[in-house]
Amino acid sequence: MDAETLLRVSPEELAQALLNRRRLLKDQLPTVIRTLEAEEQNLAPKVDRAVENHKRANDIVAKLKSTRDSSQKVAHGLLPKVRGHRDSLVESGGMVSLDPDWKKEKLFEELDDIEDSIQTSALDHKAEKKMIDRRKKLIEQNEKWLKERRQMNPEMVDYVDSRREMSHLFKTADKSHRDMIKAVEKAQPLHEKKVAMQAEIREIRRVLDRAKELLAQSDDAIGHWERRLKDGFGELGLGFTDLLAAKKRVAEGGDSTFARKTKPNNQKKGKNSPRKGKSNKSKQPAKVGSGKKSVESVSEPTAPAVEAADAPSRGGEEE
Repeated sequence: MDAETLLRVSPEELAQALLNRRRLLKDQLPTVIRTLEAEEQNLAPKVDRAVENHKRANDIVAKLKSTRDSSQKVAHGLLPKVRGHRDSLVESGGMVSLDPDWKKEKLFEELDDIEDSIQTSALDHKAEKKMIDRRKKLIEQNEKWLKERRQMNPEMVDYVDSRREMSHLFKTADKSHRDMIKAVEKAQPLHEKKVAMQAEIREIRRVLDRAKELLAQSDDAIGHWERRLKDGFGELGLGFTDLLAAKKRVAEGGDSTFARKTKPNNQKKGKNSPRKGKSNKSKQPAKVGSGKKSVESVSEPTAPAVEAADAPSRGGEEE
């Protein structure tokens, strides 16, 4: 409906349309409410299952992360102990037969560097995997060396045992990290499903609450517009203000509600803009012609849908 057509609608016609709409809503809303309640009851258990599945997946991720972090922490704490054993053996001459290839590898320094990078750098999955693979290779070389040294030098038992424990912990941390990444990938679709289903049931409940609210207001709204059609649109007492006050103001040469709202904005823009020559007189806003006019600010409803329905005002405002 365009503006000209709307202006030709009488207050009586518009009030009758609103009354018909309210009566239609009163008839249809019980069915709408029952349908929404059935949808909610059907969806609620599915939402609960989605939430529980996502929670279990998150628990697995958290457990693996905890294992990884604790293993890395303990293994990193063993580095000074292993280094101390090595220094003691070097001083006592027990490391004289140390393989030159082992010295070249500089296990401790490399493990320190790797551990520091994992803990302090913002690595993506690929970069972190490269660091972990590098650490794994060093540990494998270390275990091979440990086996040979243990057989050749019984005094290195403590040293060998400490390094073996450290290697085992790093391996545990690496495996936990790989398993955690897989668990995160499995949990992502569960998270997306949970979020989508929660949004769906929230929307159903929102519309359901609105439908119940409109149904509860139906009798008051119907009574309001029935009295308006019977007694008119002027001041009728408490809860029934003059709905034609704006129309009368325009008919007497005053500004429409729209013009009154836009005028302060135009004045504000005029103050902010630079003056060029003589200031132009502000043009008067267009007046809405008199005659049979619709109730100002009341639009004709187009459908009995719950979302579009306007609640009646107990203060006598238009719908």
